[in-house]
Amino acid sequence: MMKAMVATRKGLFELIHMDGKWKLDQISFLGEPLSMCLHDKRDGAVYAALNLGHFGVKLHRRDEGRDDWTEIAVPAYPEHAKTDDDVEWKLKAIWSLETGGSEEPGVLWAGTLPGGLFRSTDRGNSWELVRSLWDREERKEWMGGGYDTPGIHSICVNPRNPQHILLGISCGGAWKTEDGGKNWGLCASGMHAAYMPPDLADKQNIQDPHLIARSKFASHVLWCQHHNGIWRSEDDAVSWQQLHLPEGIPDFGFAVAAHPRNPDIAWFVPAVADQKRVPLHGAMSVTRTRDGGKTFESLRSGLPQQDCYDLVYRHGLAVSENGKNLLMASTTGNLWASENEGDDWYQISVNLPPIYAVKFY
Repeated sequence: MMKAMVATRKGLFELIHMDGKWKLDQISFLGEPLSMCLHDKRDGAVYAALNLGHFGVKLHRRDEGRDDWTEIAVPAYPEHAKTDDDVEWKLKAIWSLETGGSEEPGVLWAGTLPGGLFRSTDRGNSWELVRSLWDREERKEWMGGGYDTPGIHSICVNPRNPQHILLGISCGGAWKTEDGGKNWGLCASGMHAAYMPPDLADKQNIQDPHLIARSKFASHVLWCQHHNGIWRSEDDAVSWQQLHLPEGIPDFGFAVAAHPRNPDIAWFVPAVADQKRVPLHGAMSVTRTRDGGKTFESLRSGLPQQDCYDLVYRHGLAVSENGKNLLMASTTGNLWASENEGDDWYQISVNLPPIYAVKFY
């Protein structure tokens, strides 16, 4: 039975797929804002990251077969003396959560605001800041993208070698390690930031990738929805090539999903850049390529085609392991599903709170 999680501004909603359609199953943390959720298929645990404002960031784990949640440790920045660092060393949100490799039981990665990467080896009971990235001088050039401070939104663990990890940072470019986080290198070559002065537009360290997705079948293939377009890499982020969409399909957006079995297929959710951030002409659509970015098509069947002003955040689009089922969720609480790779969509709900993330499990 297929299941899914929906992290919203007012709780975690879990869905089950029965009799050919999605149904609401249970609700946790009702009324509380979640920034991210994660299912660990290695042991069946589910994680929920909350951002409670005055009460701070919280992280909870629910073990397989249980209904209750256990509050666990949250990443904590060390104290530091006053320096020329403009960023406050304080956890503001958990923006991304990913598991380590199948042979790394208990290993979790957390990407945070204000830009620190944390690693746990004990299922989130304790966390350690990855100082090899945090202490780099280049970090001081990072800027806020989706928030006022830099943040790590993409953690792409290579399924063939979990020591190889790619990060997407707004606005700090893309970074890669090939030794489990001991050493890091910039890997945003080819990206272009049109919002910067011309002499800085190609600088790797100030790029704003909105989300990066890795192909599980061909792990060297990566897709990026950038602030200024769509990019693809076929060499594990050594270089990136910008893809050109046909007239009438915006290349601005936040979400991207990579087909788990076909490295030539990916989905994006377009919006009007930059300040408006709504569907073009009020008509909701999903952009898909089936040939590695050579051509693109606009998918609209079942989606509202007038007076629609939904925005899909970075983590608001997900694809199942079989590559056929998709879920798409918006800031206005709309949730859509597709059973045929995006050809047709149907609405699951119009009444959910604003949605930050969707995950299959």
